Amino acid sequence: MHKDKIKQDLKQAGDRLWRATGYSVAGLRAAFRHEQAFRQEVYLLLVVVPLGLWLGDTGVEKVLLIGSWLIVMLAELLNSAIEAVVDRIGSEQHELSGRAKDIASAAVMMALGLAGLTWFVLVF
Repeated sequence: MHKDKIKQDLKQAGDRLWRATGYSVAGLRAAFRHEQAFRQEVYLLLVVVPLGLWLGDTGVEKVLLIGSWLIVMLAELLNSAIEAVVDRIGSEQHELSGRAKDIASAAVMMALGLAGLTWFVLVF
């Protein structure tokens, strides 16, 4: 009986992981389709990855160079999600809506600063 429960739990976990992966891929596609900034960051990623692999001396440096750009993209995804939710709520101007969008934008700016600092310190 205990083994059956474990098998059932593992199957449910696998099913949940499969569905979550599908939702994630759909989110990446939506961001690429609808968000110009995300598209630009994807195009830059195509440059950042080989450059990071070439310029990084150690495995850690390579991960920091590439990972810092992935953090920018992560922040952009969250920023886009917040903007979409705020826009869905309504089109009228509201202080809290503006604040939410500004804070999300600030997160992207900070991620860009982190990436720039990381590249500066490791490359120069």
